[in-house]
Amino acid sequence: MKMIVSPLLRIFFRPWLEGLENIPDEGPAIIASNHLSFSDSFFLPALMKRRVTFIAKAEYFTTPGLKGKLTAAFFKGVGQLPVDRSGSRGAGEAAIRSGIAVIERGELFGVYPEGTRSPDGKLYRGKVGGLARVALATGAPVIPVAMIDTEKVQPPGQVIPNFGIRPGIRIGRPLDFSRYQGMEGDRFILRSVTDEVMYEIMKLSGQEYVDIYATAAKRRIAEDKKKADGERKAAQKAEQAAARAQEAAAAAEPPAAQPQPQQEARETAESGDGSAAG
Repeated sequence: MKMIVSPLLRIFFRPWLEGLENIPDEGPAIIASNHLSFSDSFFLPALMKRRVTFIAKAEYFTTPGLKGKLTAAFFKGVGQLPVDRSGSRGAGEAAIRSGIAVIERGELFGVYPEGTRSPDGKLYRGKVGGLARVALATGAPVIPVAMIDTEKVQPPGQVIPNFGIRPGIRIGRPLDFSRYQGMEGDRFILRSVTDEVMYEIMKLSGQEYVDIYATAAKRRIAEDKKKADGERKAAQKAEQAAARAQEAAAAAEPPAAQPQPQQEARETAESGDGSAAG
């Protein structure tokens, strides 16, 4: 599947890559990327010179219809692993175990530290979990990656991608956290490692960093949108009520009096007739 998708992406979108030399030719490593668009999950694994195994939502493998079947076929073809997120803690532990297994096989394990797609193109706080715990449990280097302009290729909620936009992938130098190996139980160390990786991704991507989780930002944006929609609807109702009130007031007014003939004109005419007779 990768042999089919990768050439098509290169032909239709002409993506650019920087820092490909930072991906080792062999041996394990963790690929940590920002997450701007659904299309990240196509561009990143398809354009890497080695297979990158990501943890993907189980829904991507079970969605009905042609699009769902094609997505599932691609994800399976590039080695993505489905994880059921219905039980968040269990899903997190399963993802960590899967990541460790990938690293122990000497392969590349991919992770989106933000945990979800950015709702507005900004970079959000990395979640303490899969990235840092797998890195500290295995001693594998972490390679920061920045996806560039993929949200313009396929904005959130849009199914058909936009052509004519050239996305990019910028790959940073590997980060060594082996000094913390075996300390994956220390939450302060996990946070420090995660924040260091996010800082490197920020430098590569040029994104504005926001120190809250993307999931919280999504809720805030949804709430603001709901509030704005409510205010707009209330304003529309008020305008409609005012218009109806004006119409009712106009209908209740008595008809305007008809203008009377000009008396002065009549008197002038009569005076003229009298002088002529005299």
